[in-house]
Amino acid sequence: MNSLAGKVALVTGASRGAGRGIAIELGKAGATVYVTGRSTKGNSTNDWPGTIDDTVSAIKAAGGRGIAVRCDHTIDAETEAVINQIRDEQGKLDILVNNVWGAHDIGVEPGAFWELPLSLWDKMFTAGVRAQLATNHYAIPLLCENPGGMIFHTTFWDEGKYSGQFYYDLAKNALVRMAFGLSEELKEDGIAVLAVSPGFMRTELVLKHFGTDEENWMEYDDLKQTETPHYIGRAITALAMDPEVVEKSGQVLKAGDLAEEYGFTDIDGRYIPPFMV
Repeated sequence: MNSLAGKVALVTGASRGAGRGIAIELGKAGATVYVTGRSTKGNSTNDWPGTIDDTVSAIKAAGGRGIAVRCDHTIDAETEAVINQIRDEQGKLDILVNNVWGAHDIGVEPGAFWELPLSLWDKMFTAGVRAQLATNHYAIPLLCENPGGMIFHTTFWDEGKYSGQFYYDLAKNALVRMAFGLSEELKEDGIAVLAVSPGFMRTELVLKHFGTDEENWMEYDDLKQTETPHYIGRAITALAMDPEVVEKSGQVLKAGDLAEEYGFTDIDGRYIPPFMV
């Protein structure tokens, strides 16, 4: 029996990468998954592989139920419309996965903070941190109507170590703090709020960068310790299935640690330890 049967989930930024892996795993576990992003069939952002329609097709192929909704989460009206659609069609929301991220369009430029363009702030904070904050703003009232709701933020975390890029480090730590602050505000409502950090993911864009694919990535030494986006998907699904998850509220957790705790592996059967800088 599917452990998340009857649950309704929203995964933002799920055309590809972590969002896609999370949406598929939640769908496989029985949840009805709303999948948002800007890339649709025939109109993918920057012609990148993956669309929200592809993700829904993968959910359905795995026996789950997915619903694609095009949404640019930097536009508040579009974000609000998604939540209104979920309310109208489902009457509730149980699981919110805040995965939308703004820096993919430009990449993470190396260099000293004072040498980098201030436009990086807009990409990482407006299209990343603020987009997740706005989704929370519109979704939390609906979540609070149904006891036992959950909010997950995907981020990067390595016990407070510096990631090496100022804007990226600041944005990802802001998401960690957002999860903590919301956990305090939602404590009386019984809503669990957690930040979850994957390791080095073998996303579509990473494979494209290395000029390889999922069948041949082991030929590259730099990819030996990578994980698929399904790994964080299985981490979040395990948390969503845990009846005591509220006890972890406010924490930031690593996919590798959660794999050890809950006993899951990546789709190739490997256990990948927590990522470290």
